[in-house]
Amino acid sequence: MSKLLLIFAIVFITSALIFYTIGVFAEKKKGTLLPWHVLIFWCGFICDTAGTTMMSKIAGNGFEVNLHGVTGLIALLLMAFHAVWATVILIKNNPQSRERFHKFSIVVWCIWLIPYCIGVFIGMTR
Repeated sequence: MSKLLLIFAIVFITSALIFYTIGVFAEKKKGTLLPWHVLIFWCGFICDTAGTTMMSKIAGNGFEVNLHGVTGLIALLLMAFHAVWATVILIKNNPQSRERFHKFSIVVWCIWLIPYCIGVFIGMTR
């Protein structure tokens, strides 16, 4: 059961990376925030949350105050804020906000990569 849970966790977290990368760089290339970008951000957040929850169950400890735990929590909170803010910007339909949003998206993506890479490193060293 634990190996199957690990496989699902890896698939979800890797899916989060794929969704988020596509969303962030497609938004940057297009030069404006579009509805499908927001959908992709939500998919990335949902996948990351699911994968993180599964990894937590495997570790058995839940949240831990260490580099991976703290950066992971920050990244999840930023992803949630990012998706909510993107949704609000779409609803308000302010062209300037839609055009500038990609700068924030890239920052969130870069921050998200920190716990992702730490998790990969931890997984490879076990």
